[in-house]
Amino acid sequence: MTSRQRSNLAGLMCACVAALACSGCGYSLTGQGSFLPDYIQTIGVPMFENATTVFEVEQNLTQEVRTAFIGRGPYTVIASDTGVDALLAGTITGITILPATFTAQQQASRYIFTLSAAIEFRDLTTNEILWENPALTFSDEYEVASGTGGELDASTFFGQQSNAVERVAKDFAGTVVSSILEAF
Repeated sequence: MTSRQRSNLAGLMCACVAALACSGCGYSLTGQGSFLPDYIQTIGVPMFENATTVFEVEQNLTQEVRTAFIGRGPYTVIASDTGVDALLAGTITGITILPATFTAQQQASRYIFTLSAAIEFRDLTTNEILWENPALTFSDEYEVASGTGGELDASTFFGQQSNAVERVAKDFAGTVVSSILEAF
C-alpha cells in the first residue's frame, strides 16, 4: 500500500468515525428526556383534590410534583389552571398503611404505604390528554416507629412522621413526572 493510499484510508476512517459520533446511537439517560411538545413551556399544577380523610396530604404531594417538574426541564410551573400550556390535575383517592415487618417484641417496624390517585395531564393548546392514569397506585415500604404493633392510621402517620411523608411525596412525584415526561 502506498503512502497516498494509506493517507486516503486514514482520512476515510476519520470521516467514518466522525459520522458515527455525530449520528448518535439513539439512547439517552433515563430521567433526562421529554416527549412533550416544544410549545409546552408553562405547566399548571393546581392543588390536588383530597378525597381521603388524611388532612393536608394534598399539599405535600402537589408541592413535590411541582418541584419534580421544575427539576426535570425548562418548564415554568405555576399553581393555576389558567394561562398555562398544559395542566396536571390530580385527585388522591385512597391511602393505606399496613405493617410489613415486626420487631422481636411484635411491634411493627416497617410499613407498606399505598397511595391511590387519579392523574390527568392535558395539553390545553390542543385540548388533548397527553397522559392519564385514573387509578395510579403508588406503593413503597417505609421504616416508621409507631409503637402500636398493628395497622397504623394514615392520619397518625401523616401527623407524626414528617420525614416518611416527605419521602413518600418525593417518590410519588418522581413517579408521576417521569411517567409524563418519558411517555410511559
